[in-house]
Amino acid sequence: MTAPGPARRLRGFSGAGYDKGRGLLMQAAWFTVLHVVFVKWWCPPRLRPVLLRAFGARIGERVLIRHRVRVQWPWKLTIGDDVWVGEGAWLINLEPITLAGDVCVSQEAVLCTGSHQRRSPTFEFDNGPIRLDTGSWVAARAMVLRGVTVGAGAVVGAGAVAHRDVPPGTVHTAGGGR
Repeated sequence: MTAPGPARRLRGFSGAGYDKGRGLLMQAAWFTVLHVVFVKWWCPPRLRPVLLRAFGARIGERVLIRHRVRVQWPWKLTIGDDVWVGEGAWLINLEPITLAGDVCVSQEAVLCTGSHQRRSPTFEFDNGPIRLDTGSWVAARAMVLRGVTVGAGAVVGAGAVAHRDVPPGTVHTAGGGR
């Protein structure tokens, strides 16, 4: 029998230490553009990097971002040259996400920089940045969690969850293998 976890008192959540990086007006403007234009199938792929740059993202050349991609905060996003982000990917960047050059984030992959302190009764944040190094690939429906670096040329296979760093040139599969 396992011991019960801490009693949750979510009413006491403070969010201490988390900075969204922009004021409420900018957040509202981004969410409007995100949901009315950016994610739509009819929004031309060449326009998506332009929209992200307009909201503070640093985006390289020849970046392809498909429809239904969601980005939490563009001003916390850096994308290098020749990067592809597949349909339905979700970049939950409460903290910075950096995609180096020649990176592929496939369909419905999730990059999530946010988490919570599981032992905190008020469930305070436990966030960390994500970095995908040159030539790495996060395959379809894979997930990269907060604080993880996916090394150069490494692969997070379809459906896998990367909860710790993935060394350069390795393959992390859904079964946890490398």
